[in-house]
Amino acid sequence: MSESETTPREAAGAAAPDAPRQPRYWALLGVGVVVALAAVTRTLETAVPEAAEGTGLAGVAKAVEYPVYAVVLGLLGNALLTATGLRDRLAGGFRTEFFIKTGLVLLGSTVLFDVIVKAAGPAVLQALVLVASVFLFTWWLGGRFGLDDRLCALLASSVSICGVSAAIAAAGAVQARREQLAYTASLVILFALPSIFLLPWLVELLGLSDAQAGAWIGGNIDTTAAVAASGAIVGEGALQIASIVKSTQNVLMGVAAVALTAYFAFRVAPAQGGAVQARPSWARTLWDRFPKFVLGFLVASVVATVWAGLAGEAGQAGLDTAKALRDWFLIAAFTSIGLEFRVGSLREAGWRPVGVFAVATLFNLVVGLVLAVLLFHGFTL
Repeated sequence: MSESETTPREAAGAAAPDAPRQPRYWALLGVGVVVALAAVTRTLETAVPEAAEGTGLAGVAKAVEYPVYAVVLGLLGNALLTATGLRDRLAGGFRTEFFIKTGLVLLGSTVLFDVIVKAAGPAVLQALVLVASVFLFTWWLGGRFGLDDRLCALLASSVSICGVSAAIAAAGAVQARREQLAYTASLVILFALPSIFLLPWLVELLGLSDAQAGAWIGGNIDTTAAVAASGAIVGEGALQIASIVKSTQNVLMGVAAVALTAYFAFRVAPAQGGAVQARPSWARTLWDRFPKFVLGFLVASVVATVWAGLAGEAGQAGLDTAKALRDWFLIAAFTSIGLEFRVGSLREAGWRPVGVFAVATLFNLVVGLVLAVLLFHGFTL
């Protein structure tokens, strides 16, 4: 199972694999719902501050950024569509992965390459230490709670690397059951949604710089879309650093998939009485699991940096267009987060995986905060 074969939407609904496939026009209608909610988000983004001007709510209205409107509208749309029985039919158009990855490639065009180079050192060091420590802690904790090894692998990968995408890659590596993937995907979304708003509040409370805030957000929130939403709430600088840090962690998804493939093939399967199955080469597995949008992010940054230097004001106009498109795709992704959220599969596995995920998330927050403060102290964009 590769990342391209299973999306978060499919993962979240994996508990019902025999559901009939909907006609293509339902997916198109689903995209139409996302676009309509994105347009409402854009309207609210300007209309609410204007309406609150001169009132006691003016400050609050200006502080609310578009990710908040997008996620809330997505959740409201989810409730309405579920009540009317249309949600599952339209779900094919709620493509969070596509929207966020396209938006992040476009984000690369607004992040000058020298910023990426400057942030690469601390971002790589943070990713290596944070991913390794959180993965091993979650795996150990899952064992203490008596969870199945395959579920431990999914939980550890999702918490430490990049949420649903990492869980999908891990599921393919360890041959996890679909219901385990569905459960993990639901947990990721359940914990990511409040983190979008909680971390910016904590950033302000702790007085972190934009770089430290972005590093903390990028290293801790599990889904790439939620990272972008939370970073955007803090500010443009935090969004850039958060995206760089999260993209750096995403690269480790392929490494984790290779390690899990080898571990389960040569240690777990023989211990359970199974034969060692033929597996693809480590290089093939690494490439299959590697998040290709990271390459697009880097290429877009290089092209934008060169273009800005050569074209002057004309080049800036093109970059402004890319930024506007980026915002539209990110809003669509944030809206889809709300539309995709479902709690049904959370009832199936009991409280133990929830406890493991919650404690691991708290551990991730603490270790990530220490690393972000130390590694990005004095960092300027």
